[in-house]
Amino acid sequence: MGRKRKHSETEAPAPVKKSDESAPERPKRTLLGWKDKSEGEAEKSKALSSSSVFRNKEKVLVTCSRRISYRYRHLMLNMVSLLPHCKKDSKVEAKSSKGATLNELIELKGSSSCLFFECRKHKDLYLWMVKSPAGPSVKFLVNAVHTMEELKLTGNHLKGSRPLLTFSSNFEKDAHWKLLKEMLTQVFGVPKEHRKSKPYHDHVFVFSIVDDHIWFRNYQISVPHNESDKVAKGGLDKMTLIEVGPRFCLNPIKIFGGSFGGPTLYENPFYVSPNQIRALEKRNKAGKFAKKIKAKTRRKMHELSNPLEPDEFADMWKDDE
Repeated sequence: MGRKRKHSETEAPAPVKKSDESAPERPKRTLLGWKDKSEGEAEKSKALSSSSVFRNKEKVLVTCSRRISYRYRHLMLNMVSLLPHCKKDSKVEAKSSKGATLNELIELKGSSSCLFFECRKHKDLYLWMVKSPAGPSVKFLVNAVHTMEELKLTGNHLKGSRPLLTFSSNFEKDAHWKLLKEMLTQVFGVPKEHRKSKPYHDHVFVFSIVDDHIWFRNYQISVPHNESDKVAKGGLDKMTLIEVGPRFCLNPIKIFGGSFGGPTLYENPFYVSPNQIRALEKRNKAGKFAKKIKAKTRRKMHELSNPLEPDEFADMWKDDE
């Protein structure tokens, strides 16, 4: 009988794995199937490239001063309804220190711009358009105010939809108009894919310069439809604009280099304050009254200097006593 071999001798020696070779990585499984590693890397590179693209994160704080009249308050609420990327805050006291208070509010709200409606003497409305914290800031006098409630126009558009901004060619004329155009674009332009905005363009904001004033209009873009979801043939050629409101006129007073102050970059040479206009009207009324008084005194002096001759028939019909 032969000798039995050991169990270790019967087994074949295991092949030694090279350190360089590695098993292929298993692809990641998703809800839509197996995902290749190359696809994941492509998506990562796409995300990195998209992150470098500029994304508009503009937020606007809208507030007003205390003792504002109801008409101007309605105008402010109309602007809040038109701008889905704005944040409304409580009233601020219109004092000399309002700039520091508003800058702090803008920082707390995480905003980058501010529209501050300041009412004085229950008559005059001033609008501050500010980029915080570095500036610039513009102070406007608001005239010819007409709110949506009082106009009762037939136009209507989706609330929260993104508007198209159009500017007249006058904005390219001077440097201060170019600056105002850029500020209006940043404040009134709704950011793309904002959480409160709708992905439609069914109205347009129109800014026009007439007599060195900026006139604001809001129009609905109306396109005729055959059905609820189809545009009629040739409907784009029949596109019309229907005014929605509100209306107002902005008269620029000063442009400052900082937020609510700083060095004066531009001052309107044709600006006349409402107080001076009212004082001039009072002087004109006072002048009319003074002219009447002078006319009466001149008449009396003329009568005294030129007395009438006695009438010989004045006592003719008097009875003899």
